[in-house]
Amino acid sequence: MWDAIVIGSGIGGMGAAGALARRGKRVLVLEQHTVPGGQTQTFRRGDWVFATGVHYLSGCSPDPGPGGQFRRLLEWVGDGTLRFAPCANPYDIVRLPGFEFGIPYPEAAYRQALEERFPDQHAAIARWFTHCESARKAGFALMAAHNLPPLLGWGLRLLRAAQIQAWSGRTLADELREIGDPRLRAVLGARWGDYGAPPESAPFIEHAWVTGAYNDGAYYPVGGPARFAQSLLATVQSAGGECRLGATVHRILVNHAKVAGVEFEQGGETIIADAPHVISAMGLANTVACLDEGIAPEWRTAAGRLVPGYGYVALYLGLEGDLADCGVNSANHWISESVDAGHLWRQPADEDAPVLFVSFPSLKDPTWEGPPTAEVLAIVDQEAFAPWLRGEKGAGDYLAFKDWVTERLFAQFGRHFPELASRVRFKEAATPLTQRRFVGAVDGAMYGTEMTVERFGSDALRLRTAVPGLLLSGQDVMGPGVQAAFMGGLMAAATVEPALWRELGR
Repeated sequence: MWDAIVIGSGIGGMGAAGALARRGKRVLVLEQHTVPGGQTQTFRRGDWVFATGVHYLSGCSPDPGPGGQFRRLLEWVGDGTLRFAPCANPYDIVRLPGFEFGIPYPEAAYRQALEERFPDQHAAIARWFTHCESARKAGFALMAAHNLPPLLGWGLRLLRAAQIQAWSGRTLADELREIGDPRLRAVLGARWGDYGAPPESAPFIEHAWVTGAYNDGAYYPVGGPARFAQSLLATVQSAGGECRLGATVHRILVNHAKVAGVEFEQGGETIIADAPHVISAMGLANTVACLDEGIAPEWRTAAGRLVPGYGYVALYLGLEGDLADCGVNSANHWISESVDAGHLWRQPADEDAPVLFVSFPSLKDPTWEGPPTAEVLAIVDQEAFAPWLRGEKGAGDYLAFKDWVTERLFAQFGRHFPELASRVRFKEAATPLTQRRFVGAVDGAMYGTEMTVERFGSDALRLRTAVPGLLLSGQDVMGPGVQAAFMGGLMAAATVEPALWRELGR
């Protein structure tokens, strides 16, 4: 008998397990892959080491205020060894045809830079930042009302009804349409890839949250993203917990209408583990699929209305030489092939990606010892990979298709970074099929459930599910990204162990 079982060892699952371990709970963490960490894992190809899902982080400032809360919580939940290095300032660079703009922090510097670059748009810029602040407040109220105990949530929703109503249905595209200058519009909306939803469907609340999170700077884990799992797992093990790798959960067990444990397979053996609490960090759809038919039918119906978000193609590049010679640093590059920066890549074999995200992890980690690396991401409509995702007969040669897409994406990278392209000695791409294989993402979705305004109000995505004792964690609860997934994990743990709610104010 375990005190709790956590399904998935990503940052949301490990955050939940580590927090419970801090309260002396014995937690079993089950991970279907052979490496812990989920989207924070790394992999090696020859001398190069690549990160799979961490490019920069917010909330890691050394200051004692809200901008350092994520760091402080990680220090408390983990073994205290995690450290973070600041990225360049500006930390994000938006590149349009014939135009470039660096996004600095803090917000005052960002706003000033916008006003200097767009001197005739001061009123629009002021309105944008005012609306972002209002949307963030509404978002916090909505999220709290959604995940608090029902009575408290109802009261908060009633108290903030007007504020929530004003922003909860507004998309990023709605807000951008109020911006007259197309280049200013592109700069303000460029970073929608941070949560994986194009402006037409992206909630403006989410955009305001994510972009505002970097007002205290952008950071990168010293030693690489794999340090997250190492630090948090040490806490779990110190309390008598365990992480089992290669463990695929087939059933979440329910007895007398309450969760009772899980049934999983490891090394060809079927194992049943008992626990009064199960925290699922493997996504809503995967969680529902592990319940027997007939359990929580209304919740199943609500969950069925939600669909996976978009996928991505990632190009991992191993280089040689000093990248600083080519004029790059630890800043990320958001590159749009047109002034309209809101399009998905729909035909990866036949067209260039409308938007690229380029990151240089080896320049972000001060302890990096190997040869340099670069990572190129393009958000893609999975329909291009549907024949293979669905296992259709006669789908064609997937590897040949993948190689074609790889070369096309590399050629596009080379046009924007010709000096770097000549130094590339290794390249490998990951597609939605890769994402599905290694992290179990339905349809290879980049950030789990699709980020839409409808998602914000869905009863299917509450911490507490319709099955007593079964909780959700990770990106599907709080939102996409490392910090949000971690907070979802802590909130799930605090729901199991209420004394943990006090720790969330660190």
